[in-house]
Amino acid sequence: MKKGRGALTLLLIFWTIFALFSFLENANRIIGKSFVTSDEFEWEVNSYYRDLYENVLITFDTEMAKKQIKVSKEEIRHYRNYYGSLEEQVENIVSQYDYRLQDEGLSDEVKEVVKQERDRKIEEIKKNFADDAHVEAKIRSLKEQIIDNYAEEKERGRRNFLASSNYKMFSYDLVNIDTGQRFLYNSTDVPAIFFEKFPDGDENYFPPVLTGSYEYTSGGWTEEVSSSTSTRMDTEIYMDGAFEESFALLDGSIPITLEQPKFTGTIALPKAALKNTELKRNYEGFETFKTLTYFIWVTGVITLLLLIFLIRSKKTGLQSLLPKEKSSFRQLPIDSLLILVLVGGLFSIKMIEMILSTLYQVSYSMGNGGIAFVIDLVMILAIAVPMFTVTFIGAIWLMDGIRDVERWKNAMFFHIWQAGQDVFLNRSIGIQVFAMLIIFFLAGIGFAGAMVQTELFVIYIPLFLFVLIPTLYIFLRRMGYLNRVMKQTEDMAEGRLTSDVEVTGKSPIAEHAKNLNKLRDGVRTSMTEQAKSERLKTELITNVSHDLRTPLTSIITYTDLLKKPDLSEEERSKYIDILDKKSARLKTLIEDLFDVSKMASGNVELLKQRVDLAQLLQQAIGEHEEAFVTANLDMRINIESQPIFAYVDGQKWWRIIDNLIVNAQKYSLEGTRVYITLKQQGAEAELIVKNVAKYELAENVEELTERFKRADTSRHTEGSGLGLAIAQSIVDLHGARMKIEVDGDLFKVTVAVQVAY
Repeated sequence: MKKGRGALTLLLIFWTIFALFSFLENANRIIGKSFVTSDEFEWEVNSYYRDLYENVLITFDTEMAKKQIKVSKEEIRHYRNYYGSLEEQVENIVSQYDYRLQDEGLSDEVKEVVKQERDRKIEEIKKNFADDAHVEAKIRSLKEQIIDNYAEEKERGRRNFLASSNYKMFSYDLVNIDTGQRFLYNSTDVPAIFFEKFPDGDENYFPPVLTGSYEYTSGGWTEEVSSSTSTRMDTEIYMDGAFEESFALLDGSIPITLEQPKFTGTIALPKAALKNTELKRNYEGFETFKTLTYFIWVTGVITLLLLIFLIRSKKTGLQSLLPKEKSSFRQLPIDSLLILVLVGGLFSIKMIEMILSTLYQVSYSMGNGGIAFVIDLVMILAIAVPMFTVTFIGAIWLMDGIRDVERWKNAMFFHIWQAGQDVFLNRSIGIQVFAMLIIFFLAGIGFAGAMVQTELFVIYIPLFLFVLIPTLYIFLRRMGYLNRVMKQTEDMAEGRLTSDVEVTGKSPIAEHAKNLNKLRDGVRTSMTEQAKSERLKTELITNVSHDLRTPLTSIITYTDLLKKPDLSEEERSKYIDILDKKSARLKTLIEDLFDVSKMASGNVELLKQRVDLAQLLQQAIGEHEEAFVTANLDMRINIESQPIFAYVDGQKWWRIIDNLIVNAQKYSLEGTRVYITLKQQGAEAELIVKNVAKYELAENVEELTERFKRADTSRHTEGSGLGLAIAQSIVDLHGARMKIEVDGDLFKVTVAVQVAY
């Protein structure tokens, strides 16, 4: 039921709009007008007035026109030299006739006639160049012939008009106010549906208005008729076969003065004309169209009232035409729908105008081949009604979603705008794309224009060869290069990083290829670092497990031994001493691990002060001097005499020095020297620790700063493997730098920090 009400509403809306357009189109044509006051009848009357005036009331005076003929010096010169100079024309005639005289088949008598003809033409040409009056007479004769042709054409038009039914419909009684000549046809006293008297209330004589432009083409004649008292007839005069010169062209004019008299009297259209002439069909067509139009208006008002009633009673059924919430229509871009509705609306308006025009034709053609217009009307309606229905439903859908912000965000124009912005992210690419689109668009227009007007090919072909073809070549080359780059990018995505992406030229695609190569190098480095990280992670877990498990195992073992009741005091004291050392060892490992974790996370606060690095180093050396002697190592100290200050956290910097000295003491070869140097190098203070390693060092010295990494890979020493890692973290927190160098067994650590003045 709802869909049925909706369809009925759509039909009522269509008819209401159609009636409104009919009113706007035809109100001035039929309201308050009868057939004799209609535009159609006015056109008929004006056409009759013009034909009556030109063919009956005024005549063309041939003799007067001939007397006004003038021949100018320019016309004489043009006629005389049309085929060239005197010598050229004579030479041309001689060569033509010599060819004929060489024909051996001609008898002597015929040859004599040909010679006489040749001589006569040569004499005529000579006379043309010798006598202006002779040429003037020729031109005058041509112009007189043109005037005669025009007069004959006018006479044929007059006879045709007098024999036409249009002439016989009207009655007239007119008098020439200048000559008193009277023109009468039928009586104007009979009952008439149209009657006009001259002069009228505004003192306008017959004809009231006479305008127009007419051409006489058979002789090259042009006549312009206006309301003025004279006219000028300009023409291009053509010769045919006269004087045996074909189509000699003359530029000139024939000024003719035509009298345009005025008339007084009456013109009428008897009632009988509507019964006995073809005007009846026009009268009946007007009345039919008027009745049909009033019917459309009345029914339009009725449908409008029905629509108002349905809207007020909320039974329009339009809600059934709205899309459902889950309809795919909801995904349609709102601006696309707007464009479709606008285009559909324009087409619907055009179709309604076509319906109105066809109704007018149907009204005037009933009974006289009108069935063809009826068929046209049905076909137009079959297209217009569905188009209007779809357009109106689209308008309802549009109004339903026009306030939906999300729909506008999904608008096609918005996506196009974003796409355009993306294209111009690289201005060079954006300009190139825009230029190519313009060139291809203009190329299409140019091709269409050249097909319509072949003369444009002269312009189009150079543009095609030197603009379109190079542009197309550049476009195809860039697209081919882009495809190659994309293929190599796919190889990279699949892990094939062995070959470089091809870099050709300096285009944006080439720049992109360079960036892809950098990305490939980065990915390759990242993969190497990732493999290294995985290896170190495995080693970290293994080392942490080993270093924590060793003291923990000893603690558990000696704890179990202490539980024995038969232990002597000496053994108990020995076990407790071992437990104390292993506990201290475990504590050190855990504290170092905790410190590294805090530093890695950045959860460390520095309390920087102005610290004398030389004094700090001397204190650290003093604490470890005995250990170096015990380890049979010879320390060589080189510290500048003057203080070296830096803004550092004293405790954290002490940890760096202590870790480096302890690292040297634990991993130096016995009987060797350990060099500890502190000096100012420019704006930096450098702490250098050098020693000969006890164990063979790996080439990758950077791994020594990794957590739990030792030079003693067998892990027989007491080190935690975190000393250098902690030192590196503290150095990084201070914004300083630490460098490790290995030369064979020589191990060197350099720590540099900015000095404070």
